[in-house]
Amino acid sequence: MKINLKVNGIDKTFLIQKNEYLLDVLRRNDYPSVRRGCDNTSCGVCTVLLDGKPVPSCSVLAIRCENKIITTVEGIEKEAEKLAKHFGELGADQCGFCNPSMALTVYSLKLENKEANEEEIKNYLVGNLCRCTGYVAQHEAIKRYLGDES
Repeated sequence: MKINLKVNGIDKTFLIQKNEYLLDVLRRNDYPSVRRGCDNTSCGVCTVLLDGKPVPSCSVLAIRCENKIITTVEGIEKEAEKLAKHFGELGADQCGFCNPSMALTVYSLKLENKEANEEEIKNYLVGNLCRCTGYVAQHEAIKRYLGDES
């Protein structure tokens, strides 16, 4: 069957199986930043924005996304670069496996609550696991990014 999506601002039609997850559809169609992690919504590395909200694509049936707007990290390239700059300055970046999903989630937070405090940042990022860091530098980089007007 076919579904129509807007991915990173471009109208697309994808052939899917009725029980296929959005993660698999995106990976098969050359969106490699959408990564496979746990396959059970525990880690967040498969996060995409679905109509502007972060969701784990490993748990969203593709058929449910008909006529929805999907954003991968390639769709927010300039914002991801700004966040990466802050991560790099604070040494918050290690292996990078979680970076695309983290960037999408933080970007969504910025749109929703640019004045987020430490607790609000922690709560918003609860679905994004990073196995390399202790989160302290990441949270500081996120606070800088949220205040970045450039």
